[in-house]
Amino acid sequence: MKRDEAWEILCEYTKSERLRKHGLAVEAAMRAYAGKYGEDEETWGCVGLLHDFDFEMHPTEDEHPSKGAPILREKGVPEEIVHAVLCHASYLERLGVERENMMDRAIFAVDELAGFVIAVALVRPNKSIHEVAVKSVKKKMKDKGFARTVRREDITNGAEVLGVELDEHIQFVIDSLKPVANELGIAGF
Repeated sequence: MKRDEAWEILCEYTKSERLRKHGLAVEAAMRAYAGKYGEDEETWGCVGLLHDFDFEMHPTEDEHPSKGAPILREKGVPEEIVHAVLCHASYLERLGVERENMMDRAIFAVDELAGFVIAVALVRPNKSIHEVAVKSVKKKMKDKGFARTVRREDITNGAEVLGVELDEHIQFVIDSLKPVANELGIAGF
């Protein structure tokens, strides 16, 4: 699957600019991790773009991402990508899937964290990812009122499933978002 095909599917089902930007952020983090692990950046990037493509139609845990998987299959998306999309959920037992490889683990690890890092950047004085440090992300994680829909346990569990220290994981995701900061609206001013 090529990136433009994944982008087309995302845009077909996702009308919200915020959710499209989230897909771009997760794509950037996935591509960076693919590079780190010597994996296919295009495939991993497509997983990042597609992981929440059905969220506007199916915003509940009972439906997302399980109801999106058949749509992806109908569109001819390769099964390894569909499987990884399912693996971004924290409730795998209900979906009947397991994280089998690094791509499956990485999508779970970067999903919540990418969104959280962007939220931290947006409250910085210059709204810049270049001002975000690991310690500021960890401090905001303790503030339950900040970005309250983000599951903190998914962030910490994500680092664990990747087998990296939380600080290292946070820094890696921060760094992966810097090249796409303009597209994400977090380049500062």
